[in-house]
Amino acid sequence: MTVLKRIIAIIAIIIAAAPALVAQETYRYEVGGGVGVSGYLGDANRGNMLKSLGWSAGGIFRYVIDRRWSLKANLFVAGISGNSEGSVYPGGAIYDFSSTLYDFGAQMEFNFFNFGIGSKYMNLKRITPYLTVGLGGALATPDVGGTAFSVVLPMGVGVKYKLKERLNLGLEFTMRKSFGDGLDGLSDLNGIKHSFAKNTDWYSVLMVSITYEFGKRCKVCHYVD
Repeated sequence: MTVLKRIIAIIAIIIAAAPALVAQETYRYEVGGGVGVSGYLGDANRGNMLKSLGWSAGGIFRYVIDRRWSLKANLFVAGISGNSEGSVYPGGAIYDFSSTLYDFGAQMEFNFFNFGIGSKYMNLKRITPYLTVGLGGALATPDVGGTAFSVVLPMGVGVKYKLKERLNLGLEFTMRKSFGDGLDGLSDLNGIKHSFAKNTDWYSVLMVSITYEFGKRCKVCHYVD
């Protein structure tokens, strides 16, 4: 009888602990930062994004909607530069510049797979590629003088890898179209007027990031999407 009581007690403990064993905690938010490189295409660099690579660094805040969708806000600083050698300018002049960009905005992200660590029935993947698109702004301070602000459209791809339950590693490449023509200090080159939609300023950012999740969503797995 004593042995039977012990067995019943052990079974009762296992049943009581079962929810904790299958629990998959998810979190609403991520915060972190990243570093990387930046490139530029424009009046002072018409065709080679790798010609004058710069630096980039900044912070990230992400709201996790579900396993597939998230909304990210970012604020980063990047250095861009260019040289017009090989291009035709009035009087054969060579134009070169360097500029610091302050970029801020929001991007929607779509994961190809259900991103996370947990129960197999949820078909979670520890690594996933994703697509991103958004809207933001950039303030430039070119060394030739003055400042310029432009609305920016970021478009890109990335990959996320879950190092631990609440720690994520990311790699993202975005091309950012500027709806303005002064990030490089040049505007309306050769007297050709540029419209809001047509201009020659683009820049790219390749960034490695690390983020930490917080803001517990739910403790029990069958309440999670």
